[in-house]
Amino acid sequence: MQKYWIRLIPVSRCCERRILFKTLSTAPDLTKPVADVELLGTKYPTDEWTNVTPKIISKLGLNLHVAKHHPLSHVRQRIVNHFYKAYRNRVGNPLFSVFDNLSPVVSVAQNFDSLLVPVNHPSRAKSDCYYVNQDLLLRAHTTAHQAELIAMGLDNFLVIGDVYRRDEIDSTHYPVFHQVDGVRLCTADEAFQNARGTDKLHIFENRGSESPEKQGCHTLEAVKVMEHDLKKVLVGLAQVLFGKDVKYRWVDQYFPFTHPSWELEVFYNDQWLEVLGCGIIRQEILQKAGTANRIGWAFGLGLERLAMCLYSIPDIRLFWSTDSGFLNQFITDNVNDPIKYKPVSTYPQCPNDISFWLPQDKSYCSNDFYDLVREIGGDTVEQIILIDDFIHPKTKKTSHCYRIVYRHMERVLTQEEVSEIHKKIEKAAAEQLNVDIRN
Repeated sequence: MQKYWIRLIPVSRCCERRILFKTLSTAPDLTKPVADVELLGTKYPTDEWTNVTPKIISKLGLNLHVAKHHPLSHVRQRIVNHFYKAYRNRVGNPLFSVFDNLSPVVSVAQNFDSLLVPVNHPSRAKSDCYYVNQDLLLRAHTTAHQAELIAMGLDNFLVIGDVYRRDEIDSTHYPVFHQVDGVRLCTADEAFQNARGTDKLHIFENRGSESPEKQGCHTLEAVKVMEHDLKKVLVGLAQVLFGKDVKYRWVDQYFPFTHPSWELEVFYNDQWLEVLGCGIIRQEILQKAGTANRIGWAFGLGLERLAMCLYSIPDIRLFWSTDSGFLNQFITDNVNDPIKYKPVSTYPQCPNDISFWLPQDKSYCSNDFYDLVREIGGDTVEQIILIDDFIHPKTKKTSHCYRIVYRHMERVLTQEEVSEIHKKIEKAAAEQLNVDIRN
């Protein structure tokens, strides 16, 4: 399942499965070169970094997270309701602002630089992101808007929207998904409002040193107060979604934009489920945004991950279905209704294999192949599995064999239809990825 925040691991840990770094990756040339690409009514110049595809462009503006009666919209509203209830001002109005219609086209500075992501970090690679050009991309996480909203003077807000990530293909991965990002900033008076002797309590300390418990600039008491507030509200959210008796645990984690950082896991269906990531915002981010006198926390989560669990939805492609048999199951005026998805019908899988020699210049990237398959096969492709990775003992050439599993969500696919799609994929792979198809 896609992650709520990009797991921006340090380079020393880039062997982790969650980040795939392909230094020489290039996007498949799925269309003829064009000078401009139009996104949401605006034209942008293209260059050698451009790898956004027509299939991905077709998803822009659909905004499933605000579509009436959509399961993702139900989960979004439950989260918003929780924060409206948890934080109110003196006259009883909600403290948190909600931004759910911000443009997904962001700058590299917004998506990475503003969050202290190193210039050479693997998460910036073309193999991971959809670039409009070298300066712009489709946001890889809603955290991309954090710094600009803080700079506008906002202290408490939620950002909700579609995000775009090049990824593998299976029942829990899709190149477009939806996230919720939350931020809360506090002055010293706000942070310690329930403590005695607040005149002796401070957010910052001079000549402090960073430790696993805190950043060097923060006092330990300030971090502990903010940590308590953060974990309390997020445990409350987990209880709202999964039930008041849900078992949970906190796991120490790393993100470049927060420290200390944690992940919240809940025990669901007899296993521990990763729900969200969070932490104390790096003070450098606040300083650059012109908010140096506050301390803050942030969190991020994925809507699809939660909705698949809460509604027993087995395949992430279903969220994009326009079939009334799926959508009508979620028509309700009460977003808290315990709806369980019932399959409209089950259609058979049609697996077909494709095998090819990789180019010897090492320019091949698996995510390029996945994008090519998505562009040609669309949502008829249920899964791609690498079933063989072979190196010839004499020539040292590498061969990959993938099993592409085709299954339509709303009807039976014929083998003739599948064969036609499969042939197009073989031809495109040979022409655009410079691979040698093995028959």
